Amino acid sequence: MEYNEIIIKRISDLCKLRGITWNKLATMSGVHQSTIDNIIRGVVKNPRTATLHRIALGFGMTLTEFLDFKELNEYSFDEDEDDDE
Repeated sequence: MEYNEIIIKRISDLCKLRGITWNKLATMSGVHQSTIDNIIRGVVKNPRTATLHRIALGFGMTLTEFLDFKELNEYSFDEDEDDDE
């Protein structure tokens, strides 16, 4: 699983768990609906930290809490070496 897919899964799982739509998340986080859509559709491969922070706040979480989950903790950035160039 790629980094952006892990972030997509995290957002989707939290929305399902909390019973909110991506549109509602956009409203709650102050992130444009189009930005949320672009992240979910995989158009944005590496969302900015500020965007993830705002999304986390929309969920009522700190950025640390938002990023602290199994799939991301087990992810190795060595898998995406080509993305650094």
